[in-house]
Amino acid sequence: MKGIILAGGAGSRLYPLTQVASKQLQPVYDKPMVYYPLTVLIASGIREFCLISTPHDLPRFRQLLGDGSAWGLHIEYREQPRPEGIAQAFLIAADFIGQDPVTLILGDNIFFGGDAFPRAFAEFQSGATIFAYHVTDPERYGVVEFDAEGKAVSLEEKPAQPRSNYAVPGVYLYDNEVVAIARAMKPSPRGELEITDVNKEYLRRGTLRVQRLSRGTAWLDAGTSSSLHEASAYVQTIEKRQGMKLGCPEEAALYRGFLTLEKFESLVSGLPKCEYRDYLADVATEVRRVGIKSA
Repeated sequence: MKGIILAGGAGSRLYPLTQVASKQLQPVYDKPMVYYPLTVLIASGIREFCLISTPHDLPRFRQLLGDGSAWGLHIEYREQPRPEGIAQAFLIAADFIGQDPVTLILGDNIFFGGDAFPRAFAEFQSGATIFAYHVTDPERYGVVEFDAEGKAVSLEEKPAQPRSNYAVPGVYLYDNEVVAIARAMKPSPRGELEITDVNKEYLRRGTLRVQRLSRGTAWLDAGTSSSLHEASAYVQTIEKRQGMKLGCPEEAALYRGFLTLEKFESLVSGLPKCEYRDYLADVATEVRRVGIKSA
């Protein structure tokens, strides 16, 4: 399976911060925001990536992430000249997707806890898999409605009167049919190719799977100034309390086997002296002492 990170958009809700740098390059505590979704996909076994952003911001992402080879990855880049919907990503990256299944993650979504994503990726075979997360403000998101047996029966995009409190967070798994589905779609009244319409088509076909994320999973949408601050505070609290970093792609690549310990140590030695380097050095020491404990 291939992975798309959608890191475009105007970032108007974060103005004037986005006059300096893209939303997905803003710091969430001690790392750029894009590190967090990237790490989620690496930890789930994704190794080939396409990052989509604006023509203005792509050079900054290239500077930050490179071609991914330092982390045992392959990263390509594509331009999204205008934000015309999440589903537009499948058209922009069609040549990258090829004949493979694909996952798309939004660049401003931060997750922590549980093993729902690695399990879903390992179990995925065909159709589509999306997730549902209980929120207090579902009208801000795509909303999924379940019947009495827990089966998804409807999907709505930012409904004025939501039929449930289950929002669809920004991680989506699709078989290769998603490219043809996106090509056949028409823009919504707001002029966008809606990801909810893609999911509705899979629901219509009877091939949509919706997994509810447990209470042990935290989902943070860092798209506003307030939520960005809250996300930073949350990450800081977890890191200081548990002594482990969230959103650390180097560590995820090591545990997934994309990097050998020797290559990981070489990578760490080339970093400037900072707390981030010290943490990665401690990871290497721990792995040498007890080995790789989990993927």
